[in-house]
Amino acid sequence: MSNENEIRPFRLDTPEEAIADLHRRIAATRWPTRELVTDRSQGVQLATVQELARYWTTDHDWRAFEAKLNALPQYTTEIDGVEIHFIHVRSKHENALPLIMSHGWPGSVVELLGVIGPLTDPTAHGGNPEDAFHLVLPSLPGYGFSGEPTELGWESGRIAQAWAQLMDRLGYMRYVAQGGDVGAAVTDAMGRQGPEGLVGIHVNLLATALGIVDQLPAESEQERAAHAALATFTTDGFAYFLEQSTRPQTIGYSLLDSPVGLAAWMLDHDTDSYYKMSQAFVDKQPTGGLTRDNIVDNIMLYWLTGTGASAARWYWEFGRFLAAAGASGQAPPPVSVPVGFTTFPGELWAAPRSWVETVYPGLAYFNEVDSGGHFAAWEDPDLFATEVRAAFRALRNS
Repeated sequence: MSNENEIRPFRLDTPEEAIADLHRRIAATRWPTRELVTDRSQGVQLATVQELARYWTTDHDWRAFEAKLNALPQYTTEIDGVEIHFIHVRSKHENALPLIMSHGWPGSVVELLGVIGPLTDPTAHGGNPEDAFHLVLPSLPGYGFSGEPTELGWESGRIAQAWAQLMDRLGYMRYVAQGGDVGAAVTDAMGRQGPEGLVGIHVNLLATALGIVDQLPAESEQERAAHAALATFTTDGFAYFLEQSTRPQTIGYSLLDSPVGLAAWMLDHDTDSYYKMSQAFVDKQPTGGLTRDNIVDNIMLYWLTGTGASAARWYWEFGRFLAAAGASGQAPPPVSVPVGFTTFPGELWAAPRSWVETVYPGLAYFNEVDSGGHFAAWEDPDLFATEVRAAFRALRNS
């Protein structure tokens, strides 16, 4: 009889037939005609997707990524009925601070791989030994190599509880948490639940802004610009969010049947990220870690695991959570640990300090950096690691 708390090693071994099937499906793609505009206002541009498809079938080396992933310590363990996959890299520095980081959509652990070195081995990346972290990178339920929930209720709060259980199972009695995108909502929930052992959080997306727009200041030029960006997102950039929060099953049929359809859907997230990713393919000019290989690695992970629909279901849960919270009129419980926040200029809405303080009164750390966007850890791992170190520095010996 297996131990329900058992932690098992994980290794990726992709059947060759799965890769051959992918190539056959891409070759059989029925392409739309070219968009009638010169920008992304009609969606992901044909030239971008065709070049991505060409690169995917002729130049991309999935086996190289597979070897890269298998070189890391990976595990699975069952929590609350779902098999959770996670990468667990312990620092060589004795007093490293345990940190659990949560990815988002359309990301995966792929977007966090670049920060493993800077965070676990800071002395090799311009930092000091006292900046080190033991790093835990789980795949969200329904994403990547984690199992799919088979029942309703896996919104951010339940994932937050699972992450606290994971850290306890790993023996970490004192730790911090970080997240962006979906991971920001999960990390926010952890801060409000205040599980024993959690001493601080850092996020880089003000996810809760979606539910409290009318409470956010709009007096300064920066605040008005943030409101305009949020309004643009909820009117012109909201298609993926609306579809996944209302009909994840419907879009799932396409995401599991067509690799090109999956790729286009994943690229169509936000304007800043889209143009950076498009530039990597069309102009052969990557922006930091947003390289052709890394982008395709991430898409390939969704394709091979068949998680397009199950990943989208988090949005369905989140949409109902927001609706229920709005209907109740009750404020969420306060965050019980110190909060750090970094604003990256290319984010969906670059939150000014006043917005962050509205959500997190008593904000412990805040910084606005000069570069980076929604996929900050992926785009510039060193800058991102610098922010994470700074956000948690005061908590190391507190």
